[in-house]
Amino acid sequence: MDKKEILRYLLTRSTVQDEALNSLIDEIIAEAQQSCTPKSIYRIFDCSVSEDALTVCEKEFKSRRLAQNLAGCKRVAIMAATLGTPGDMLLRLHSSEGAKLVTTQAVLAAYIEEVCDGLQAEIERENNVKTRQRYSPGYFDLDISEQKKIFELVDITKRCGITLTDSFQMIPTKSVTAFAGIE
Repeated sequence: MDKKEILRYLLTRSTVQDEALNSLIDEIIAEAQQSCTPKSIYRIFDCSVSEDALTVCEKEFKSRRLAQNLAGCKRVAIMAATLGTPGDMLLRLHSSEGAKLVTTQAVLAAYIEEVCDGLQAEIERENNVKTRQRYSPGYFDLDISEQKKIFELVDITKRCGITLTDSFQMIPTKSVTAFAGIE
């Protein structure tokens, strides 16, 4: 895992030479890599993009920013990834230790982003395409409630074990859904 990214999540300078912090980060990275069970899925769909929405299989995702991100795309990858329940268990394990909890959050955030980067590279490699930057529900004007439509389009629960709450939060918590335009 990229320590600079973890330090960014911790809101510290990437040049920090604090031995205690570096040791704690190494400890949490080892715990995460040993216990987490990343899973992912993607599907590629034909799509249409208007000025303020993406339409996939007659489901409309209202977002001017998403539409700008996908402008010109005729296909989109819809993806999901998770670190699994062990990620949540690590957070609970360290919940009473402030520094460990914050560091665990940062490590797991960097870890799930690394998993998503790997999935996006897999999409490109398997389909001989280039993808655009990921865009997830909850970013800017793409409402978190749009998660429901993503779960209807892609068999995320069965393949990855991710469930969606009534408030559109994902469980396990270190899970991501995203769109990636296909160029």
